[in-house]
Amino acid sequence: MRAYAVAVIRETRFGPEIREYLQRIDGTLAPFGGRFPIHGGPYEPVEGAWSGDLVVIEFPSMEQARGWYESDAYQAIRSLRAGHTEGDLLLVQGVADDHKGVDLLG
Repeated sequence: MRAYAVAVIRETRFGPEIREYLQRIDGTLAPFGGRFPIHGGPYEPVEGAWSGDLVVIEFPSMEQARGWYESDAYQAIRSLRAGHTEGDLLLVQGVADDHKGVDLLG
């Protein structure tokens, strides 16, 4: 079942470190089947207020998502992002393709 790395970025301080991070991240995703279905904007708030950027990386499974995050390749560039952004990053298990909202009711 698919899994996602989701980052809610409230602030990015662009500079050489972020540029290097962006140049290197794709190489860390490839061995784990990761891809960007969402990488920033543009976005259209339709309820509430939003400021910042949303980044979603899709993986084939939670094991692949964890493997990417814990990999030597990603850990080698993590500080380039973490030291120059403010936000949150989480790994989220996806749902089956046939999932319905009512499934949460048991």
